Amino acid sequence: MVAHRFFRLAVIVGAVVAASASTMAARPGPDAQAKSEYLTGQLLVAAPDMPDPRFAETVIFIVKHDSNGAMGLVVNRLLADGPIADLLEGFGLDSKGASGDIRVHYGGPVQPNFGFVLHSTDYAQEATHVVNDFAALTTELDILHAISVGEGPRKSLFALGYAGWAAGQLESELDRASWYVAPADETILFDDELESKWDRVIAISGIEL
Repeated sequence: MVAHRFFRLAVIVGAVVAASASTMAARPGPDAQAKSEYLTGQLLVAAPDMPDPRFAETVIFIVKHDSNGAMGLVVNRLLADGPIADLLEGFGLDSKGASGDIRVHYGGPVQPNFGFVLHSTDYAQEATHVVNDFAALTTELDILHAISVGEGPRKSLFALGYAGWAAGQLESELDRASWYVAPADETILFDDELESKWDRVIAISGIEL
């Protein structure tokens, strides 16, 4: 990918990513009795006849689902990749000692300039939302610097935007068979084989198309 394109992407994300933390914080948690009815920590797999082209053959990790709606990140679509030092410089952060590349994923069509880091639970800070035993979400830029110098989580996925549903909307889409539900695990969530992930989740989960 051309470096200046990656740099512009970094600037756009840096201008708005801080606001995503307050967006997540404002979402209330699920009622304890109803918790088992929700899909937090599971995968949504788009049906072959998914009517919305934005979600064709997508796999979405559900970060939060309760009576107020749902929020998740697409985990099998790549937007761009490039040196993580370029991304840090675009955010106005110190890139000294930064090494390696970073992949920028399409997290969903809602607020596409907001940045999210989905990662393993061995890393946490104040802005980290723990989803389950193996996945957490952080919205503060400090995590990108930590990743760049080898002090971040073992596994991570940086995404722009998210998929969101109002109260009852996801349930309606499930009733219409637009989505399948599948269990998530750390390997399938964070691996880089994006093009085959939809097929692999279906095969592993035993979903009958």
